[in-house]
Amino acid sequence: MRDAYHEELDSIGDGLVEMARLVGSAIGRATTAILDSDLKLAESVIEADKKVDELQHDLEARAIALLARQQPVATDLRIVVTSLRMSADLERSGDLAQHVAKLARLRFPERAIPHDLHATILEMGQLAQRLMAKAAEVIITKDVDLAMQLEADDDAMDLLHRTLFQHLMDDRWKHGIETAVDVTLLGRYYERFADHAVAVAKRVVFLVTGEHADELQPDIQPEIQASGPKGA
Repeated sequence: MRDAYHEELDSIGDGLVEMARLVGSAIGRATTAILDSDLKLAESVIEADKKVDELQHDLEARAIALLARQQPVATDLRIVVTSLRMSADLERSGDLAQHVAKLARLRFPERAIPHDLHATILEMGQLAQRLMAKAAEVIITKDVDLAMQLEADDDAMDLLHRTLFQHLMDDRWKHGIETAVDVTLLGRYYERFADHAVAVAKRVVFLVTGEHADELQPDIQPEIQASGPKGA
């Protein structure tokens, strides 16, 4: 019975890894879709989000069944509860990738992103994908040091997000209000996607240590804030 119980716990972890890999792939493909105005690819990203939703529902059902049958305590309880929270972060990440793809579909056959912002959006998409890949690795390895790195990595996304706003606020902006709204939304989608990847990593830290990530490194936050641009 205990072997079956721990196998079920392990399978929940496997489900989280699969979700992370799916949403990481989704944000990469959605980025290509919006930069290339690829309707077929956008539709495939939108459709594939159903798989992420199904995985979350299945994971939730198994986690709740474990809570009811086994009444876990201490570390095992922390695993189940934290896994439920991670699945919510990952499901939301999938929704954000879908939003990027839906924007590509909405503007097809036009390109939603002006050419002068292509490099920034491409970098945001690639960074989002790397962050989620690293979050998946953290789930697998339970590597606390690696998990703590994600917040520093996320600073790069915040800088890119601010770069978009600098373009929007520039007096030389010539792409109109509709495009400005699209770019604003898109920047928010990537920024929130990265936040969810960081949240997943932080939850792994809590799972392993029983302490919140911010409590383990109370001296890091001022350094991160000090490193940002003035007026941020």
